[in-house]
Amino acid sequence: MSYVLSVDQSTQGTKALLFDAVGMLICRRDVAHEQIISADGWVSHDPEEIFRNTVESVRQVIAAAGIDGAEIAALGISNQRETSVCWEKTTGKPVCNAIVWQCGRAKQLCQRVMEAGWSEQVQEATGIPISPFFPASKFAWMVENVPGAKGKADNHELCFGTIDTWLVYKLAGSYKTDYSNASRTQLFNIHTLAWDAKICAAFGLDAADLAEVMDSDAIFGYTDIDGILPTKIPVCGVMGDSHAALFGQGCLEPGMAKATYGTGSSIMMNIGETPIESRNGLVTSLAWKVGGKVNYCMEGNLNYTGAVIRWLEKDLGLVSSAAETQQLAESAHPDDTTYLVPAFTGLGAPYWNNDAKALICGMSRLTGKAELVKAGLDCIAYQIADIVKAMEQDTGKKLTQLRADGGPTRNGYLMQLQSDLLDADVLIPSSEELSGIGAAYLAGLTMGVYHEKVFSVLERIAYAPTMEKKVRDQKYSGWQNAVRLTTGNM
Repeated sequence: MSYVLSVDQSTQGTKALLFDAVGMLICRRDVAHEQIISADGWVSHDPEEIFRNTVESVRQVIAAAGIDGAEIAALGISNQRETSVCWEKTTGKPVCNAIVWQCGRAKQLCQRVMEAGWSEQVQEATGIPISPFFPASKFAWMVENVPGAKGKADNHELCFGTIDTWLVYKLAGSYKTDYSNASRTQLFNIHTLAWDAKICAAFGLDAADLAEVMDSDAIFGYTDIDGILPTKIPVCGVMGDSHAALFGQGCLEPGMAKATYGTGSSIMMNIGETPIESRNGLVTSLAWKVGGKVNYCMEGNLNYTGAVIRWLEKDLGLVSSAAETQQLAESAHPDDTTYLVPAFTGLGAPYWNNDAKALICGMSRLTGKAELVKAGLDCIAYQIADIVKAMEQDTGKKLTQLRADGGPTRNGYLMQLQSDLLDADVLIPSSEELSGIGAAYLAGLTMGVYHEKVFSVLERIAYAPTMEKKVRDQKYSGWQNAVRLTTGNM
């Protein structure tokens, strides 16, 4: 029997997933890594730890499944996007810890680039507004602030990459990335499908120092995963995690959309072979390049969704586990009007306000523990509704179905509310691991292990809207008022 292995390297940890010959997930192993948070709120990861954990998670999943490593036909990789790594070409040693996608330390650098008049050109070429959450400014920050990095960059001695590039480099010895990840760096021209030399220079970078961009279903190299496998296998399915989830959800046609509920959230719609520029605070990226053909996507990103549940548990101590949130939310007083806007690191799409601060408002004597927990869950659904409404305005199409994935989709209260706020069906697959599934399916399709029918393997749970329009409009209006308080736009 042939197996397909995928590695899903996410914000909280690294998952190794093993799939059988028909595309069923048969085993999974996770290894967490440290979240390094400074007094300034800067968020970092140790890239060497991430690589070690990648190898360890693969070792564990092969042992747990009890298979012969020689039966594995291919490796796919999905990765936390925008998290940025810089390393020396000669030694392969990182110059500093990776800057995580959530981290806004390059805010002033972005301001400088905007003041130099680059905003319109960057948005038009890359589909992305200038923001410290994307790798362009993170790479530039490393060059400017890490001792010795500037001289090495000037001498073309550094490699720059997102986590996929780092793992491909460590596993297969090649310096490559795929179209989906490249399009999220804010350095890649999504129209010419090449690194944009002028934009790179605006951030103090040289396009010649960036990785080779490959089709998502190309062979990126061969690996024995640091000696774990008896022979080397191809790395042949590489995508950013949200793009991989879009692929794994089977959103292969224009107009199909999915939401990944993770630490943050990505809401993404396949918009076909022609890009659409957003007028409502979203970004346009490349979904993938597969079979020699590019598909574009429109996307909105949120900084704090699943992380809000973790905040309720770890920082406030209101729940002992994420599982408790559903029962508490369902027991909350129905007339409570508490809203939480989780702008802990500013607001992402569609507002793009780096200075916004988190806010709880609308409390009354009805407000207690259950109501605060409910507000924490509600803000996840409201934020995703914001993105979907912006997509509908940009594309002129009403969304009738959202495919959802990620740990928070187990929360029935949250999923029903999401369906109600969108006035659309929400479909949830039987497996949560859509990023890893997407990478595995692409790798398996590339190597001929799978065929198109593999997408029918997943069963789906459906939520249908039941909320009256008057109630929906009232609740959403209250949310919009809370956001205006947060951003100071009352």
